[in-house]
Amino acid sequence: MDAALAAAQAQPTVQEVATTQSSDASIDWSKHPSGIIPTLQNIVATVNLSCKLDLKTIALKARNAEYNPKRFAAVIIRIREPKTTALVFASGKMVVTGAKSEKHSETAAKKFAKIVKQCDFPDVKFQDFKLQNIVGSCDVKFPIRLEGLAYAHGLFSSYEPELFPGLIYRMKVPKIVLLIFVSGKVVLTGAKFKEEIYQAFEQIYPTLKMFRKGDVPPQGSGDPQSSQTASLEGRLSALALPAPASQAGTGPSTIPPGIGAPAAHLPPATIGAPAAHLPPGR
Repeated sequence: MDAALAAAQAQPTVQEVATTQSSDASIDWSKHPSGIIPTLQNIVATVNLSCKLDLKTIALKARNAEYNPKRFAAVIIRIREPKTTALVFASGKMVVTGAKSEKHSETAAKKFAKIVKQCDFPDVKFQDFKLQNIVGSCDVKFPIRLEGLAYAHGLFSSYEPELFPGLIYRMKVPKIVLLIFVSGKVVLTGAKFKEEIYQAFEQIYPTLKMFRKGDVPPQGSGDPQSSQTASLEGRLSALALPAPASQAGTGPSTIPPGIGAPAAHLPPATIGAPAAHLPPGR
């Protein structure tokens, strides 16, 4: 009986299924040919409250507020819904961080402005809301050869595994910074809009597939291992002796006399001859 009840509770309700289907239907998969949509992890926004603030008053009257001027020159306020944190400065500027979507970020900023206004600051206004940074992440589900990627895209990438395990890729358009790890995890940061996160990932995804571990490096990919192999083959071919011209049908052999000749044609005093041929007294 208890097992049947637990199984019934574990099954999704009709409303949950409808919500999932509607969210999938709202996704325009034509903008995501890779089939992977990066997840937004953090959004940083700024707001101007348009008045000077007494941070001690805010710290005393606001709930979940923290203020230590010796450590940081701002009041730290936290709310649970949406789960975000605000840094309120005496100049009236405020930074909101921790939101998972653009809408949640703006909603949280308005709540923080209302909290500050209720702390005896009636002149507070909600102005100049702006998204400053969006961070997203995803997993391509296959390992990546970071050495080959760094070698082929040296103008845009930096890879120093002794200092940081990930490759830092600085994309020009859109202006996004990507942290690429050998496990296949990718972190994208520096966007002003979520569409820039999606666009940057779709641009880098074919390159990541090109440097997938276990695949043969493509010709001209600039992979150091393939370049070293080609260089070694070139040196060996340069050291090889030319083939006899008689085999090509161009005339008699051009091999110098003595090379490849049988031992019977060597002079008697050659190194390796029997002791009988050596001069007496030795």
